[in-house]
Amino acid sequence: MQQELRHVWTSLRTNDDVRAVILTGAGDKAFCTGIDRQEAIQEGYLEKQSREMRSGTVSTPYMFNDPGSNINPKENDLWKPVVAAVNGMACGGALYMLGEADIIIAVEHATFFDPHVTYGMVCGFESMHLLQKLPLGETLRVALLGGHERMSAARAHQLGLVSEVVPADELLERALWVATAIASAPVLAIQGTLRAVWMAHENLRRNALAQVSTLVSLGTERENFEEGQRTFQGARPEWRLR
Repeated sequence: MQQELRHVWTSLRTNDDVRAVILTGAGDKAFCTGIDRQEAIQEGYLEKQSREMRSGTVSTPYMFNDPGSNINPKENDLWKPVVAAVNGMACGGALYMLGEADIIIAVEHATFFDPHVTYGMVCGFESMHLLQKLPLGETLRVALLGGHERMSAARAHQLGLVSEVVPADELLERALWVATAIASAPVLAIQGTLRAVWMAHENLRRNALAQVSTLVSLGTERENFEEGQRTFQGARPEWRLR
């Protein structure tokens, strides 16, 4: 999937027929829930494998393959506006893509959370991407409470993470309206505006993302993963909605 997303973003750079992009998930249960723990962890997430697209530590904590290099539009140098239509749960790896989305619209039943710490993993990259959309204290609450709490679409709207909350049957229609309105303006005006806003907003984020891989690597140990996997496969935390 990482390879496919990277191909989508890079191919859109040269597709002049596309002026704006809508990113959503299939069905109505989840927008994205991150890695498949049953698959990725079981196959040896911590092993120093040489797979080309493998995420995580390469051979030491100082070399790290960030999934964002593959799954995020702006890290693939795509500067066409991305409208995220969040159709359900958005957690873990979803926060990468939401962090680089330009406009986020959510259904009423959407929830936002990050369970990394609950299952023995460092919430590093995800929290930094989320920090582009939320205040510091709210980002820390999402990152540190892990799987114990989920943010509702209504609360996400109050905080500015989401710009609009709509009924499920109106999500794609609304996202398409926004994307079409953006696409009606001259291309250079839109992309120049997008670059200017993000340049002003994220210069410090780029520096932080270049260093956070060491923190994630140092906090990633087999004992934590094994304990986290037992938690994931057993009795999960009783989460509450706020």
